[in-house]
Amino acid sequence: MKHFEVNFDGLVGPTHNYAGLSYGNVASQSNAHAISNPQEAAKQGLLKMKALTELGMTQGVLAPQERPDLATLRRLGFTGSDGRVLEQAAKQAPAVLAACYSASSMWTANAATVSPSADTQDGRIHFTPANLTNKFHRSLEPDMTGRILRAVFNNERYFSHHRHLPDNDHFGDEGAANHTRLCRAYGEAGVELFVYGRSAFDHARPAPQRYPARQTLEASQAIARLHGLDDENVVFIQQNPAVIDQGVFHNDVIAVGNQNVLLFHQQAFLNTAEVLADIRHKFGEGELHFIEVPTAEVSVRDAVTSYLFNTQILTLPNGDMALIAPTECRDNPTIAHYLETRLRNDTPISQVHYLDVKQSMRNGGGPACLRLRVAMNDEELAAVNPACLINDRQLTRLDQWITRHYRDRLSLDDLRDPALVEESRCALDELTQILKLGAIYPFQR
Repeated sequence: MKHFEVNFDGLVGPTHNYAGLSYGNVASQSNAHAISNPQEAAKQGLLKMKALTELGMTQGVLAPQERPDLATLRRLGFTGSDGRVLEQAAKQAPAVLAACYSASSMWTANAATVSPSADTQDGRIHFTPANLTNKFHRSLEPDMTGRILRAVFNNERYFSHHRHLPDNDHFGDEGAANHTRLCRAYGEAGVELFVYGRSAFDHARPAPQRYPARQTLEASQAIARLHGLDDENVVFIQQNPAVIDQGVFHNDVIAVGNQNVLLFHQQAFLNTAEVLADIRHKFGEGELHFIEVPTAEVSVRDAVTSYLFNTQILTLPNGDMALIAPTECRDNPTIAHYLETRLRNDTPISQVHYLDVKQSMRNGGGPACLRLRVAMNDEELAAVNPACLINDRQLTRLDQWITRHYRDRLSLDDLRDPALVEESRCALDELTQILKLGAIYPFQR
């Protein structure tokens, strides 16, 4: 039986815009109120998926969520027709309207935490949608995320779906962006690394002072229990509060792992030596590569602005490892020098591929943000909704769908336009047919 990792990328939704909603995310705040291009953003995402299939990877796709979230606007007291609701919200609460229009579900690294069958007690792949309580616009996503995941991974023999954790900041959970798995091979039991920013109940632990720590220790512990993970195969790691305060809002902005490789910045974790010793002990026999990037070579600022660590490390079909990086890494001389000399010469990562995902990057999400990783075997892959797996035919259909339905320019002022609601619903209705998802969106019922 073959074992491999499949990346499920989120399709960028029709309402992709720059509202600057994510406090603590430097790129999101820096580009607030700029004009976005939803069509370009979605096509850049497709080209990324295509590039991975050309490298021989199995690639999947996840549908975007319906936006604007009119049901939430109505819960907040806006009444009347859809157009009337938009008009009232635009006048009385434009920030709330922008939040309800956010296309942030494109960043599927925040969609859920996934534990493969090799690690779990019942031998199934486990999914827990992230509750994303720290940001209002993202807290609207979990229920729909669960419905989308069930429509894609829809066989109970192989897949176990949990409800998201309680909607409370004590159990703030940001999904796979704070979760990494190391293993000798995808089909073997691995070590799951849960990185958290603070403890919700133990206030004696260090915590950031400027920006919020979105992931709690208690949330990470709960997910490990839900997924039936053995204590000897789990490591809980506290993120360095000082780097959170420098704009490192998720662990995947400062560290990335794949199989027996962990690439991380010198300032990524608290008590780094103890953390690495614990990982090595639980990993057991076999070669394990810790690639620590020194601050003297790459500053935290350069790491954040280039998204050096918000990259994907892939094991290609021939066994080579490749790094998928945004073009911002290539365009930063310091980062490019590190990648093309130190990284490729001194580590198992032998290839670096640069991809243009600028529309996502300007909103604070790089290549790693756009994908949810699922380690699988042949039987499990065969149980996945096949229409959600990418091939040339699906790529062509999705590209044509984007061309038909997406605008090439969107400003915050456009969010009051009732026509955008109908355009988005029309697009998503057709998408459910392309991806064979059934009637998953509220407007379809």
